[in-house]
Amino acid sequence: MDRDLAVRLARPGGIEELAITDWPAEAPGPGEIRLRQAAVGLNFIDIYHRTGLYPLPAPAIPGVEGAGIVEALGEGVTGLALGQRVAYAGAPGAYATTRRLPAWRAVPLPEAITPQTAAASLLRGLTAHMLLTRTYPVGPGTSLLVHAAAGGLGAVLTRWAKHLGATVIGTAGSAAKAEAARAHGADAVIVGREADIVTELRRLTDGRGVDFVIDGIGGAMLAKSLGCARRFGTVASIGQAAGPIPPLAVEEIGPLRSLNFARPSVMAYAAEPATYARAVPEVFAMIGAGIAAGTGPTYPLAEAARAQGDLEAGRILGSAVLLP
Repeated sequence: MDRDLAVRLARPGGIEELAITDWPAEAPGPGEIRLRQAAVGLNFIDIYHRTGLYPLPAPAIPGVEGAGIVEALGEGVTGLALGQRVAYAGAPGAYATTRRLPAWRAVPLPEAITPQTAAASLLRGLTAHMLLTRTYPVGPGTSLLVHAAAGGLGAVLTRWAKHLGATVIGTAGSAAKAEAARAHGADAVIVGREADIVTELRRLTDGRGVDFVIDGIGGAMLAKSLGCARRFGTVASIGQAAGPIPPLAVEEIGPLRSLNFARPSVMAYAAEPATYARAVPEVFAMIGAGIAAGTGPTYPLAEAARAQGDLEAGRILGSAVLLP
């Protein structure tokens, strides 16, 4: 690419609001680096930013994770070197060939991990770390329901939970996606968008329900997710790919069901410097152990709008990456 570019959001709306613009490299400020990016992750939060569900701060450049080479160091930055390979997550502004980044976000990238793998896996890995360690400590004997188990996050959650000794039941919208979910390690998969998930889940668990439900679907799925958890189980709502999350009455979770309900945010998790510094190396270790989701298709940065459209329509298996 002959010039530095960025994908900028003109105003909240559809993919037509994403426009390519010139984006000359900027000098990093104190405590910052400038990164020349080799790969940028594609995530559902990018869509939430585009639609205005989560307002995007100026200059309204989507994308929250990537990997590349340190190109410049700002005043006071230590522990990083020019030319060093690093990755980051949780910082908007990734849809660009170069970007400024708080230095504490940049984590040295192990030699065994490619920039594409890091960009496809770090935010999802941090999400899995948050869910499987803080939201509900998962270990041997834990039972989980993971919605969209063939997707990028679903694959990481399934593999990591199996690594921890859990039993994983997944959902998938088609036979092909169910096959992918099983390849990731799911012990059972409930197939079909019209499936009676609660009845099938209860059958698979002898009427008990699972310890932990992870729902990134939202919309009408949340009520079904609540019906899949055992008494005193936990339901985590982490997204709304199928639409806004409806209001939840306290009576829906207790006292009869006695459920724990969580609405955790990986962006908030990654904004805690101490948590970030501890979790990212653990995510890299999991990637090294083969927990990373299989990378999906790659798109040129200039085709970010098409990539978001494919993600929104459910046409992507694995974790897609933009290539600046």
